Amino acid sequence: MDISYKWLRRYIDFDLSPRELAATLTSLGLECDTVEEVESIRGGLRGVVIGKVLTCEDHPDSDHLHVTTVDLGTGEPVQIVCGAPNVAAGQTVVVATVGTTLYDGDKEFQIKKSKIRGKESFGMICAEDELGIGTDHAGIMVLADDIKPGTPAAEYFNVESDYRLEVELTPNRVDAASHYGVARDLKAKEWCLICQNEKQGEYPEVSVPDASGLTTDRTDGAVTVRIEDEEGCPRYSGVTIRGVEVKESPEWLKNLLTAAGQRPINNIVDITNFVLLGIGQPLHCFDLDHVKGEEIIVRTCEKGTRFTTLDGVERELNEADLMICDAEKPMCIAGVFGGLDSGVTEGTKNVFIESAYFNPTRVRRTARRHGLSTDASFRYERGADPSVTVYAAILAASLIKELAGGEICGGVIDVLPAPIERKELDFSLTYCNRLIGKELPGELVRCILKALEFDVTETEDADVLHLTVPTYRVDVYRPCDVVEEILRVYGYNNVEIGDEMHVSLSQRGATDESYDMQQTISEQLTAAGFSEIMNNSLTAVSYYENSELLPLANCVRLLNPLSNDLGVMRQTLLYGGLESISHNVNRKMPDLKFYEFGNVYRFNPEKESSAEKPLAQYSERMELGIWITGKKEPASWNVKAEEASVYDLMGVVNNILRRLGLQPAAVTTTQSSDEIFSAKLDIASRSGKHIAEVGIIRSSILKKFDIEQSVTYAAIDWDSLFKLTAKNRVTYAELPKTQPVDRDLALLVDKSVRFADIDAVIRKAERKLLRDVRLFDVYEGKNLPAGKKSYAVSMKLQDNEKTLTDKQIDASMSRIIDALKNMGAELR
Repeated sequence: MDISYKWLRRYIDFDLSPRELAATLTSLGLECDTVEEVESIRGGLRGVVIGKVLTCEDHPDSDHLHVTTVDLGTGEPVQIVCGAPNVAAGQTVVVATVGTTLYDGDKEFQIKKSKIRGKESFGMICAEDELGIGTDHAGIMVLADDIKPGTPAAEYFNVESDYRLEVELTPNRVDAASHYGVARDLKAKEWCLICQNEKQGEYPEVSVPDASGLTTDRTDGAVTVRIEDEEGCPRYSGVTIRGVEVKESPEWLKNLLTAAGQRPINNIVDITNFVLLGIGQPLHCFDLDHVKGEEIIVRTCEKGTRFTTLDGVERELNEADLMICDAEKPMCIAGVFGGLDSGVTEGTKNVFIESAYFNPTRVRRTARRHGLSTDASFRYERGADPSVTVYAAILAASLIKELAGGEICGGVIDVLPAPIERKELDFSLTYCNRLIGKELPGELVRCILKALEFDVTETEDADVLHLTVPTYRVDVYRPCDVVEEILRVYGYNNVEIGDEMHVSLSQRGATDESYDMQQTISEQLTAAGFSEIMNNSLTAVSYYENSELLPLANCVRLLNPLSNDLGVMRQTLLYGGLESISHNVNRKMPDLKFYEFGNVYRFNPEKESSAEKPLAQYSERMELGIWITGKKEPASWNVKAEEASVYDLMGVVNNILRRLGLQPAAVTTTQSSDEIFSAKLDIASRSGKHIAEVGIIRSSILKKFDIEQSVTYAAIDWDSLFKLTAKNRVTYAELPKTQPVDRDLALLVDKSVRFADIDAVIRKAERKLLRDVRLFDVYEGKNLPAGKKSYAVSMKLQDNEKTLTDKQIDASMSRIIDALKNMGAELR
């Protein structure tokens, strides 16, 4: 937000320079990095003076140029070549001297000594638009004859200089989104300094324009107001004014708005912006000639209603959008944006000033839904001050009557269905000092709170103050919020760091060990060419609609979501990764390897919560998601680029398991498919505990993200994997001195038999000497009985201490073959 130095001084008296003011505001939590000098006319007309045209002759080599001599009050007249058709001897003109910088919009140009068709020119006689004080370019400006040559143009045109301070507001400080709000903070700082005797003088007060003298010119002609949606609009105030004249604003108003970064438009609109930037209350001025039935109704419209906003865009309304309507139609999206025909034009004669308080959540949802962000929605969605609506309406009406004329009809309308309740809380001085880490005098704490407009009431306990929070501080709910207010005014730099530090030590727990393990795997994946992504835990409702695997009923819903795109907590990392893939693929980066560690959430309605376990229906677990799409590696002169496959991803997963001490022999795999994967492998421990799933994402899922290339995805249940491997330690052993023995078997089994079943039987039959089991061929086809398939299995036998004898080898193989026969396998 931009703050005008001069405007701020209209509200509070202070002795700080613009840069000292910026430093003070930053110390108060209103970060201010930029201080810029601004003038009512850009450039301040430096180098521009008043001159007297002494002679004017036609240029000998041009049919439209003139050669003039001009007295600039410096003694010797200067020669200037001028192309204006109205230049003549005896005129008093405005001259930009050599070296002067003039501005044309965002462009700037410097006046230089030049030669125009053989004649030297030492400056430029200026038109209005060339000086930035008007738009006329028909000819040069001709002034009154009584102005002395050499008079600075800045003096003649009364150019004002101001300073613009750019203040960065944190989301909770909407109360400071106005000059009055900033003045309140300055007042608190001044009071704090005076209370500590660091500064002498009277306690300053914030003064704003007086709006107590509004008189009603007519008892009739007022607009009627009706609120149908009281939850969306707790307060609606306004004033009807008839017979106004829309015209240019006075210089003082235009200069203030310009200094605060606002472009002047006309007197009516400028007054509403003056009130907005001055005291922080958004206003809207309706052209009464477009208000059917001269009635304002605050309500919602049917879903699908078409409405065209001021920017000319036709929008489709939601049934939750709060609208300002007349007797026939919607006119304005409440607190967000006006309608195409609702605003003030040059022909407007009768106006209604709206000054309301709208529900912040409703405004925020509507603004996000329609992709709109305005000065009004910025303030309303963060929480405006409901107690200032009447004052703002009266102030605007007073200024309109002063600057645009007209008659006030029917006085101020104020529809307030329920009284405004201020928050109250008890505040302990001991708690305050403990939290700050320094003992502040109770008198100083009271002084700061009163300066911030808290009502302070003493209680029977001398340590406890009863506070009533001002309505403009929508972010203050708890004692710790009050401590924050006291500390920022007192000054963070004034809290000394003690000589001793009190710390508490705790043992490393499972969370720390899990994090260390995550770092290990992150380094491994990064070294393998993967990039880590971090997506929002909030995700779109639409991803879970009509899903049987991840039903919407199992989503953890938000009570007040910003939009349906952020309406539920994610049940899987998959969709966030696909959003990232889509984003990158659309930017010509199709070859991607991503991974993400993140929590996933689930609501379990079948469970029952209780007072002892209020969150029993909710579960949360850590997951590792891995995505591969596009080429495995970029092509080079000797390497052909190959598409990544699910086997590449399976290799990555196996490497992760091995790194954590989980060998392939310790897990089982099952092939399947579901609504997300067209084909996948489910990985589980030998005890049946699910570890991961690896597979190919269905094209129907990818289509929702506009992804046309294949994507493989692995979801690893990190919590389960951590429990399985947390106690695993990497052990080192010397290489065996004996040679291993390989034996192969060709087995005829039913088609329903998985290799995992074969592997389990073999490992159980020979526990001592068996080192590895590997499937190297699967055959289904001719020369096999119906319903059968053939597995070719290789086994490695070894004794680390001595060479195996034939007898030992035969005994082991006999046990293995007997076990396989018992499960129904036949040797081929």
